[in-house]
Amino acid sequence: MRSPQKAQAASTSAKPAAAAKVAAPRPAAQQQQQASASPRVWRPVVRTTNGGRAMSSRPPSTLRGTRYGAVPVMSSPYAPPREKLPPPADDGSPRTLSFHNLNTQESITVTFRQNGRYVQSELDRLNAFLRDSRNGDLVQMDPQLFDILWQVRRVLGTDAPYQVLSAYRSPETNAWLASASRGVAWDSLHMRGQAIDVRLPGRTPYQIRQAAWSLSQGGVGYYARSGFVHIDTGPVRYW
Repeated sequence: MRSPQKAQAASTSAKPAAAAKVAAPRPAAQQQQQASASPRVWRPVVRTTNGGRAMSSRPPSTLRGTRYGAVPVMSSPYAPPREKLPPPADDGSPRTLSFHNLNTQESITVTFRQNGRYVQSELDRLNAFLRDSRNGDLVQMDPQLFDILWQVRRVLGTDAPYQVLSAYRSPETNAWLASASRGVAWDSLHMRGQAIDVRLPGRTPYQIRQAAWSLSQGGVGYYARSGFVHIDTGPVRYW
């Protein structure tokens, strides 16, 4: 029979061996199998803006619109991204839009599409009208954005002019807004001429939101408190 001292020593010497057995590295094949079974996690690509601030490039499905653009968030469980539908067939009839810019107090009416084709001279007028009101910069706006706005008015049965709160924003203006608000996105679609924030007299923001969402042509953001709707030509998503 072993003495208590010898039994305790034997027990103590056995523990490291057991620990070493548990900590032993797994075979390479098993590690590779475990890695392949793990879900892939998207990692943001860091870019640098002109001002030297880093910004994150995120997949469009994780973008949510704000007053100043799109903010990366988790996809809404109430409105998962949809597949973008082809635009309704063009019957060749003229497409006319009217706008009133709340920043510049300017108004415009243009027939931007005729006989199934865009009228570049009218698009140029819209580009100037929807310029960055802070520094006067402008960009070629996405013509499909005007198609969506035209279709929304048609769905709602109104010819009222859109009231524009925000359209094109230059990188400088976007950076200036970013310094004043945490909600500003560095990769906003407003900077690409693909987004606009509007109101429509005679129709509620909720009605505009529902009409735009029914088209499945791009992103639609609803801001009931501020009384406007964000519409863009990016991936079909809803918030």
